[in-house]
Amino acid sequence: MFRRIKLGLGKTRGFWTGVVLAGSVFLFINSTSPSDSYFEVAKNLDIFATLCKELNTYYVDPIEPGSLIKTGIDAMLDNLDPYTNYITESEIEEYEFQTTGKYGGIGATMHKKGEDIYVGDVYENSPAQKAGLHPGDLIISIDNQVIRSKTIDDISVLLKGSPGTQVIIQVKDAFSGTISNKMITRGEIELSSVPYAGLYGKANNIAYVKLTQFTDGCSRQLKMALDSLKKVQPQLKGVILDLRSNPGGLLNEAVSTCNLFVDKGQLVVSTKGKSAELDKDYKTPDVAWDMEVPVTALVNHSSASASEIVSGTLQDLDRGVIIGERSYGKGLVQNVRPLGYNARLKLTTAKYYTPSGRCIQAIDYSHRNADGSVGNVPDSMKKAFKTKGGRIVKSGGGIEPDVVLKQESISRLIVTLYTKNYFFDYATGYVLNHPTIPSASDFSLTDNEYELFVKWLQNKDYTYSTETDESLDSLKSTAIREKYYDDIKTEFAVLQSKLGHNKKQDFIKYKDDIKHTLENEIVSRYYFQRGRIAQSLRNDKDVAKAIEILENPTEYQGYLKK
Repeated sequence: MFRRIKLGLGKTRGFWTGVVLAGSVFLFINSTSPSDSYFEVAKNLDIFATLCKELNTYYVDPIEPGSLIKTGIDAMLDNLDPYTNYITESEIEEYEFQTTGKYGGIGATMHKKGEDIYVGDVYENSPAQKAGLHPGDLIISIDNQVIRSKTIDDISVLLKGSPGTQVIIQVKDAFSGTISNKMITRGEIELSSVPYAGLYGKANNIAYVKLTQFTDGCSRQLKMALDSLKKVQPQLKGVILDLRSNPGGLLNEAVSTCNLFVDKGQLVVSTKGKSAELDKDYKTPDVAWDMEVPVTALVNHSSASASEIVSGTLQDLDRGVIIGERSYGKGLVQNVRPLGYNARLKLTTAKYYTPSGRCIQAIDYSHRNADGSVGNVPDSMKKAFKTKGGRIVKSGGGIEPDVVLKQESISRLIVTLYTKNYFFDYATGYVLNHPTIPSASDFSLTDNEYELFVKWLQNKDYTYSTETDESLDSLKSTAIREKYYDDIKTEFAVLQSKLGHNKKQDFIKYKDDIKHTLENEIVSRYYFQRGRIAQSLRNDKDVAKAIEILENPTEYQGYLKK
């Protein structure tokens, strides 16, 4: 039976249940004797408790003991790695959601604009959708509490609750302007880790599956999605497993995901820690879903932990071609220990190793610089390992793809339009005037519709600075300081004028990217998250490369050879 071990990014994400490790939370296995270590712990805990009591009794102003102690604990853990966290009782629900993908609520995100709170995304078939909420609705109050100026976290607390309980939300409808009270019965909201799957390629015989996080049961969802695609197209020519921006999750789900493509009994990952009890080999427990179908896995710099176990295993076993950019490089394992009063400690207890024997941890937290900063594992410390077929792979820096594709940067204009909510607001108006649109994969804005969006922006503030602007400002400051500016200010003014004019051309230069971003927002109003993903794949260079490789068996096999 697998221990449910969390392997992911984030300060409070993940937990472990099912097996209680022997010993205390404090496992001091160092050069000093255990008795000396335990004495130091006992002594300093006594000092800490006495200090807290003295502060509570004599400090001039009232203090909040829970908040004060959490600050002290967090400061102590800051000396370790960012994955060792103290989880308070109030944070338990969020922490469990990160592992299960489930929570009690209405099934909608909130969107803040200035002091106002609007409905953001509404989840498909959620209580929010059934109650008639849609993106762009203004939230006025929740259970008679006026929520203007509250934070998104405040709103989240008010909306979440046990399934079956009710919440009254007063909203102003984005389309009609009508103000009404909606009584919504909270439900169990489960965000699927496999939000989209589809068939692609010239003959629609390549299965694409998006895996967003390794939550409990995600490998079963993945298998169901692949089974559905195989039912439609029995002669699959390949599988694209999209792990981009997947932060990780449960180790056993990573093993089960590998098991879909690797047969029973294959070593997937090994863990090694201070205690021998933490040293374990994890092998595939079942017969594979398909051992022969060609596989590609997409990764980027935000693919971490369990994502790296899956992509690293496929690479080490020469079972699939990895495409994209170097992954994050998190080779650490966390377990969660109970502390009493429903508080938990998530702590790093081991490192993990892929089948070739490499650890992909990129940052060395055990050696800090004098200022407390940490650096990446130096190239001199990275070791070479071999895949099953003899290809060279290296440790200490994430998973290096077999096919490296550079990710294009997002223009400052698009970032500004997004952060100022102009894509969101325009999509709300678009839906009002367009009851239906084509399918997510087929929808696109015409050139005329794009010009209408640009015209709509004319009276909006979307001031932004380019990197060239910032460099020019820096040059001006330097020239003034060195007393050269008076000699060049005429030429400088001309250059500034030309750059200002060029900004107007950005709507032409970045037209395709702006259209694509706006289309994605509009599609989400009709087809939810699955629509966002389907629409985004139309111009996805990573997916296009994966299809090209899978449709060319010689090219595919070429990447897997020594």
